[in-house]
Amino acid sequence: MPKKAVELGALQVGRLKDPGRHAVGGVAGLHLFIKVGGARSWMLRVLVGGRRKDIGLGGYPDVTLAGAKEAARRAREQVMQGIDPVEQRKQARALLMAENATAKTFTQCYKAFIEDKGEEWRNPKHRQQWTNTLKTYADPKLGELLVRDITMTHVLEVLRPIWKEKTETATRVRGRIEAVLDWATVRGYRQGDNPARWKGHLEQLLPKPSKVSKVEHHPAVAVDAVSGFISAVRAAPGMGARALEFAIFTAARSGEVRGALWSEFNLKAKLWTVPAERMKGHREHRVPLSKQAIKLLESTPRFEGSDVVFWGVKGQVLSDMTLSAVMRRMGVDAVPHGFRSTFRDWASERTNFPRELAEMALAHTIESKVEAAYRRGDMLAKRLQMMQAWADFCESRPHKAKVLPLQRAAR
Repeated sequence: MPKKAVELGALQVGRLKDPGRHAVGGVAGLHLFIKVGGARSWMLRVLVGGRRKDIGLGGYPDVTLAGAKEAARRAREQVMQGIDPVEQRKQARALLMAENATAKTFTQCYKAFIEDKGEEWRNPKHRQQWTNTLKTYADPKLGELLVRDITMTHVLEVLRPIWKEKTETATRVRGRIEAVLDWATVRGYRQGDNPARWKGHLEQLLPKPSKVSKVEHHPAVAVDAVSGFISAVRAAPGMGARALEFAIFTAARSGEVRGALWSEFNLKAKLWTVPAERMKGHREHRVPLSKQAIKLLESTPRFEGSDVVFWGVKGQVLSDMTLSAVMRRMGVDAVPHGFRSTFRDWASERTNFPRELAEMALAHTIESKVEAAYRRGDMLAKRLQMMQAWADFCESRPHKAKVLPLQRAAR
C-alpha cells in the first residue's frame, strides 16, 4: 500500500521553496510543483486507463490549497467514472476555439464580404457606396451583434426609420444586408433563413418601394431646344463641352463618354464599341457614329501618352461632375443624363423608328426574358440611320422652348 502523504496546512504550503514536487496530502496524488525560477502550480498525479498522467490544476497562490484540493477531488471522481479529465479539457478547449471562430459580428462580416466580393465591382465607387451605406445605416443597429443572432426584428430596426423617407437608399441597404448574411451563412457563421430577404418575408411587413418612393426627376432640355443648346455648347470652351456634345450625339451615359478610349473606336466603320466592364448592364455596347460625332472626334486633340479621348489633367479621365459643370456655367437648368430622355422623346414623338431601336441605342436592359432571347442582334445598320437622323435634328434650326423636368424612372 503506497505511503500516504502528510497533509499540509496553508501556512506550511506557503513556506515551500525548494524546486520539485511537494506532496501536500488531503487528496492522493496532489502536489505543489515548484520550478527553478520560483513559479509554483498545482499538479495531480493519477492513473487514467492504466497510464499515469499529471493534471494541472492552476497556479499558486491564485488557486488556494482548498481550491486545489476541491479540483483534485473532482478530477479523481471523473477518473472513477471512466472520464479522462485531460482529454475532456482538450475537447472543451477545441469547442471553445471553434465557437470563437464562428462568433463573428455584423461589422466583421460586412467588411470581410466587401473584401471578398469587391473585385466584382467595376467602379471603385461601388465599394465605397457599400461601405458607406452599411456603416451609416446598418452598423449602429447590427454592428456589434453576432450574425448568428440577427433576426427580422433587428433588420426592421434598420429599415423602418428610412423606408418611406429614403426609399431607394433603404432598398439598397436591405439588399446589402441580405447579401452579407447570405455570405455569413455560407461561411458557417450563421444558420437558417435570411431575415433580410424580401420575397415572402419582409414584403409582408413593409410597403412596396414603388408605392412609397418619391419621384425624382432629371431636368432635361426639351426636344425643340436641343438644336439651340448644341449651338451654345459648341461655343463653350474646354474638353468638358466637347464630351457633352459627343454624349448628346450618341445618347450615351456620362460615364461611358468620360471613360471613352481611342482604342474603342473604328472611325472608318463609324463604330464605337464600349466594353462590358464599362457598361451599366455589363454587356458590350456598339454605338453607330453619325457624321457629326465622327467630325467631333476627328477635331479632338489627343494627349500624348494617353488613350483617353476626352482628357483632363495629365491626360486622365474627366471627373464625374465635369459635364454637369459645363451646363451650370451655361445657365441651363438641366443635367447631362437628361439628354437621354430628350433623345427618347424625340424618337417616340417625332419619328417612326421602332421603340426597341431607341431602347437599344440607350443600352437599356430588356426586362422580358422572352424578348431578350429573340433579340440576338443589335440592329446596327438601322440604328446608324436613327443616330444620323438624331444628329441632323440636333443641328436643325433652333426652336424656342423651355427646359422641362423628365422622370428619372422613365429613362
